[in-house]
Amino acid sequence: MKAPRRGSGAVFGALEARYRAFATARYAILPAPYDGTSTWIKGADRGPTALLEASAVLERYDIETDSEVYRRGIHTAAPVAVDGPPERVIARLEKRVGQLMDAGKYVVTIGGEHSVSVGPIRAHAARVPDLSVLQLDAHTDLRPAFRGSAYNHGCVMARARELCPLVQVGIRSLDAQERAYWDPDRVFLAEKIHGRSAWVERAIRRLTRNVYLTIDLDVFDPSIMPSTGTPEPGGLSWYGVLSFLRRVFRQRNVVGFDIVELCPSPHDKAPDFLAAKLLYKLLSYHGGGARGR
Repeated sequence: MKAPRRGSGAVFGALEARYRAFATARYAILPAPYDGTSTWIKGADRGPTALLEASAVLERYDIETDSEVYRRGIHTAAPVAVDGPPERVIARLEKRVGQLMDAGKYVVTIGGEHSVSVGPIRAHAARVPDLSVLQLDAHTDLRPAFRGSAYNHGCVMARARELCPLVQVGIRSLDAQERAYWDPDRVFLAEKIHGRSAWVERAIRRLTRNVYLTIDLDVFDPSIMPSTGTPEPGGLSWYGVLSFLRRVFRQRNVVGFDIVELCPSPHDKAPDFLAAKLLYKLLSYHGGGARGR
């Protein structure tokens, strides 16, 4: 596969050319600036640019893993075209992610609203055996259809469960009809895990050997992540999420991930930086070592 053409936007980490070259990069960041079905606060289409711009001021050394994962190469691909209905955008994403995977890249998709996750999930499910999806989110997103579309952002996990098993963490909001579709043994409600730790191993045991990770940023409490389309009180903490995901990366093979639903505010850049820092942390867990120092 030839290097995808890039636009004139920011690149992750403001890396020098030798660390972002497509031919040698281990990682590929794929922006998906789509916000066609969100139902409250608009602006997730600006999320990828905000995350990339914030990443320019990241410290490249990760203390926890004693690593500099950027040295393995992080290529920022051209954004996926987002004109048309969600199913068309999802099809493009599935194709692009598949091409990047076939070229040997570990792919990270950045949204955009949560509907974009269906594309990379399909691409990974087609190529990776024994796959499960780990969702960190405030919402179950299990509606069969919503507002006339099966590809609304509120339906993303309904589409994912057609492909592989799910584990859902941080949930604290759902519609009554979704209760018919969730599996209580695989849903870890925020109110049930708050201040506790035994749930972590139970959640990991329900994952298969290979895991695709999808993170809706509204899984975090709005006190640290207000910049989402549907902020919900009672969310998870920064260190709580990292502690859990470090163990997931240690005990399972996380084959790819996405970070979605950043709805940036011009008056508060901290959430943009949180999203960028989270992405780099997860790359550090994958490439630098999830065991830490």
